[in-house]
Amino acid sequence: MNKKLFLASLLLTAATGAFAQNMTAKQQYAADSKRATQRYNDDKKLCADAGSSSARMQCLRDAKTEYNTALAVAKQNMREAVAAPANVRNEPVCPDCGKVVAVSVEDKEGEGGALGVIAGGVAGALLGNQVGNGTGRDLATLAGAAGGALAGHKIEQKVKTTKVWNVTVAFDNGNKQSYSFDHDPGLLSGDAVRSSGNSVVRR
Repeated sequence: MNKKLFLASLLLTAATGAFAQNMTAKQQYAADSKRATQRYNDDKKLCADAGSSSARMQCLRDAKTEYNTALAVAKQNMREAVAAPANVRNEPVCPDCGKVVAVSVEDKEGEGGALGVIAGGVAGALLGNQVGNGTGRDLATLAGAAGGALAGHKIEQKVKTTKVWNVTVAFDNGNKQSYSFDHDPGLLSGDAVRSSGNSVVRR
């Protein structure tokens, strides 16, 4: 095969490839196939000038082999370009990014302190002291104090009850984590967020 023609075809391939960066996978395949066909046709014309029939046949076999190889490479390149996800090619990975998958609000009971116990105990003792005489009154007073202390503790817990917002986030790296807020964070299921310290913020 003529070395000058072979080098020229390689230069043509390199030059046209520089313009193919913005093509789709199918457009690139069509351009590569067209170049391979043109090169094959040029090679067949060159083979016609061979000195003998055996040389001509060998030249045509070599040209056909190169043509088939070029088409196989073009098809492989198209398959790889189609299979590559767009976000892998164009978007940077964000390991701290994710989406809200659940938001719930619940009541959190406060902790009862000494004030509720003392106040409840005193009130219960006063009420118990009004029942019976002698030892019965003493027992009623003690029972009233104990019951009042327990009731006072529970009442104080209820009074100090607060709301808690629980937000569950599924991160792009596959991890899932829940965050608690003592106020409404303004997030809804589906919102895009990113981690920020021990919490998450909208992005």
